[in-house]
Amino acid sequence: MPLQITNPLRIYLKQVFSRYNVHLLRTKIMKESTGEIKIYTDGASRGNPGKGGYGVVLLWGQHRKELSAGYRLTTNNRMELMAVIAGLEALRKNNLNIAIYSDSNYVVKAFMEGWLKKWIATNFKGNIKNRDLWERFNILSKNHNIRFIWVKGHAENMYNNRCDLLATKAADGSGLLVDEGYEAEKR
Repeated sequence: MPLQITNPLRIYLKQVFSRYNVHLLRTKIMKESTGEIKIYTDGASRGNPGKGGYGVVLLWGQHRKELSAGYRLTTNNRMELMAVIAGLEALRKNNLNIAIYSDSNYVVKAFMEGWLKKWIATNFKGNIKNRDLWERFNILSKNHNIRFIWVKGHAENMYNNRCDLLATKAADGSGLLVDEGYEAEKR
């Protein structure tokens, strides 16, 4: 004979499970509405130094935004870092979970392996390049929960490839901006 569940127990179990399911549903909706923002970045330089540009693709749910800009005289590393900065500066809210995808070992390792923390702790002792951009990035990074993911450049990642196209097109474009930090450093 099958076990009979009394009405009060059945009612209680139904309430517990329905509350649990509602909680799961609320959690899922909350994660979707406040989910991780993905920022794909790439920098390019025509000569190093030379004309350069960056490209950015921001993704959040069904939303997508592309950014790019070109500079008359800069370096590849500066454009790689500038792409990350431009992506972060485009965000309108703080305290976001962000995944930044970059093919730049320079940018990814500086953050993930603690180089930037060391540079800041030593006040950039040793003539660390791109101090102006690293300080700018550091301020922005404190506003969010950021993780970096290295991706292979010029490979199968369609967003990285799109960023590369945006960056090279910006570098080859007209009306190039002045990379004031770089040009001031060279004076």
